[in-house]
Amino acid sequence: MRARFTILFASAILAALASTAAAQGNVMNWTIDGVKRQAIVFAPKPGTTGVSHPLVFAFHGHGGSMQAAAQGMHFQTLWPEAIVVYPQGLPTATKIDPQGLHPGWQNEPGDDGDRDIKFFDAMLAKMRQQFSVDERRIYSTGFSNGGGFTYLLWCVRGNVLAALGECAGRLFPADHPSQPRPVLAIAGQADTTDPFALQQQSIETDRQVDSATGPGQACGQYCTFYPSSTHTPVKTLIHPGGHVYPPWASAAIVEFFKAHQHP
Repeated sequence: MRARFTILFASAILAALASTAAAQGNVMNWTIDGVKRQAIVFAPKPGTTGVSHPLVFAFHGHGGSMQAAAQGMHFQTLWPEAIVVYPQGLPTATKIDPQGLHPGWQNEPGDDGDRDIKFFDAMLAKMRQQFSVDERRIYSTGFSNGGGFTYLLWCVRGNVLAALGECAGRLFPADHPSQPRPVLAIAGQADTTDPFALQQQSIETDRQVDSATGPGQACGQYCTFYPSSTHTPVKTLIHPGGHVYPPWASAAIVEFFKAHQHP
């Protein structure tokens, strides 16, 4: 339903305008195998003792940056109660960037010495040390290559994640998720950068792993909801556009994450 997404987008704008009350982002640093890694972290202001917070990792696409992701995804304004981490990728070779001149993320286990999986582990450890993290509400999301890395995290760190949301990403041949987790997949039918057909194949894998193979239920414009016998549904938002991060994507992802906790 178009009106529903208009409302979601309008809510996102209002939240951004009210961002003066939102948490401030800080750049944090790690050294992983001798390499400096960074992320922008937004955290709620200290409040009531004993209150734990959702934790969201949001990964930019190939050629992106943590600053652009923080501005474009703006989960910190949509979900101010959450701790939101925008990591920075390293130069990564891909089919469209064979020399690895632009930052991105590994696609499969073992790529680049698993540097990005190690980075995720280090970030998660620091978030747990520095903040009160709700262990039942840890999420990953990303766009394009960042969506692919979110899929990889499902494969190798599925025990940690409560749910995942990806936009214009896909599973690669060596990625084999095995632990059912709720999935929100956003894809453009005109996408040729990460071909729509391959994204569809990943969604079919999602449904198999999540025991969500029954008929889908319409849930609004672009939206299909696949119930799951393991309470790990798959929700798809298939729009007519190309390789883009739609303006309503972040609000849809937050809505999905809020509905799902780790079993």
